[in-house]
Amino acid sequence: MKPRVLNFGCRLNTVEGEVIRAHLAAAGADTIVVNTCAVTAEAERQARQAVRRLRREHPSARIVVTGCAAQIRPEAWAAMPEVDRVVGNQEKLKAATWAATDAPRVAVADIMAARETAGHLVTEFSGRARAFVQVQAGCDHRCTFCVIPYGRGPSRSVPIGEVVRQVRAFVESGYREVVLTGVDITAYGPDLPGSPSLGQMVRRLLSLVPDLPRLRLSSLDPVEIDEDLWRLIAEEPRLMPHLHLSVQAGDDLILKRMKRRHLRADVIRVAERARRLRPDMAFGADLIAGFPTETEAMAANTRALVEEAGLTFLHVFPFSARAGTPAARMPQLPAALIRERAAALRALGARMARDFYAARVGSAADLLAERETGEGHTEHFAPARLVAGRIAPGAIGRVRIAAANDDGLLAEAV
Repeated sequence: MKPRVLNFGCRLNTVEGEVIRAHLAAAGADTIVVNTCAVTAEAERQARQAVRRLRREHPSARIVVTGCAAQIRPEAWAAMPEVDRVVGNQEKLKAATWAATDAPRVAVADIMAARETAGHLVTEFSGRARAFVQVQAGCDHRCTFCVIPYGRGPSRSVPIGEVVRQVRAFVESGYREVVLTGVDITAYGPDLPGSPSLGQMVRRLLSLVPDLPRLRLSSLDPVEIDEDLWRLIAEEPRLMPHLHLSVQAGDDLILKRMKRRHLRADVIRVAERARRLRPDMAFGADLIAGFPTETEAMAANTRALVEEAGLTFLHVFPFSARAGTPAARMPQLPAALIRERAAALRALGARMARDFYAARVGSAADLLAERETGEGHTEHFAPARLVAGRIAPGAIGRVRIAAANDDGLLAEAV
């Protein structure tokens, strides 16, 4: 059996999964790795379910569990009879971890002591047309609902030279689009010499890798977009007109109880400023439904913010109490009510997306083809499918938007 890595959760896990895959291949390890997420109880449940399924399907395989859930609660994963080994988030990136034959069953160090990001040169993302590059890890904030700092450790930045080296390698491998990712990428830079901001790093990256056609950024904190990044939004066509914001809620009291650093007015100001600089800017947003103490009026404020700020692509998370977080000790809402509010937000998101798709009909776009079937994403990260003509997978082609439906855009190559 070939080594296999099953990733759950964020894009950073996807990046690290490729690092693990390369280490497994180099070591000749006959191993299945489950790279877990701890954002919600559902994410952990799905990973446990996957471990049990993998054991049934591969009774003699060596199964290793790693990732944030394993980092936070290694003993719980080690107690599963299906699991052969548990590895922490720092250990999983080291070649020695996967080459060792006499390694301890549980290898999980104190992530809060981590101070560096390891440099790994990944040149391929199996089955993907866009590449992800880690620029930052960890988080120094303590939002009341979040356990991720305890899985990822303190914020630390990848030196600009390492970022450039990795992006250049992807471009040389034929990738036309790169996504910069991390846990809290707007926190980039203070731990590096000269304290470069995210915007300064992106400006240098684009200058030093002129052959990169498309660059995207993963989730941004609305109040931490620096002035250099604003200038790039206005002036740099290779930075795609799509920003994904870590919004979480649209009610000021809930945002304060979440210990977020922004208010609803900040989100509206960011959206308005971005559209002044780039009129065709599209927005995605992370939102939590059913946070403790949320009233119907507070939930309505979040739905209203989606429309006021013009948030098109929503990632909706039903609130999930995480053990050890302040939010888990707050008065909880009934599960049925949380599901109902999440469904309402998702329905609103579907309508916002449909309206966006409909408004694009008749316009031109640049499509990154991701499959032989002609499916891919436009510069606004809108899903699109070719209904006429062809663009080779991994290539970017000019298209005309001929129609739209609930699933996205229908395009014709021109």
